[in-house]
Amino acid sequence: MEIIGVHTPETAAERVTANVEKKIGDLKITYPVLVDTGGENWKRWNQRYWPTVWLIDRKGMARYRWQGELEYKGAGGEARMTELIEKLLREKP
Repeated sequence: MEIIGVHTPETAAERVTANVEKKIGDLKITYPVLVDTGGENWKRWNQRYWPTVWLIDRKGMARYRWQGELEYKGAGGEARMTELIEKLLREKP
């Protein structure tokens, strides 16, 4: 399993790469984060909400998407995404 973050800024402060790098360090994020300042990836993936979580299978196909905060108003997103990740990991290569 690999995790890749894509940061598309909402505010002017989030467009400053140094601010993003500091926050990544503050949060102790160890996976790679692409800074999508121009929004190219945002548009390519037809994003509508911050954040959006995509699960990509072994063949590179987008299989699942969660839009918005995982636990907003008790949505249960963490459990659902964990279940879907485990399902993908059980699939044969």
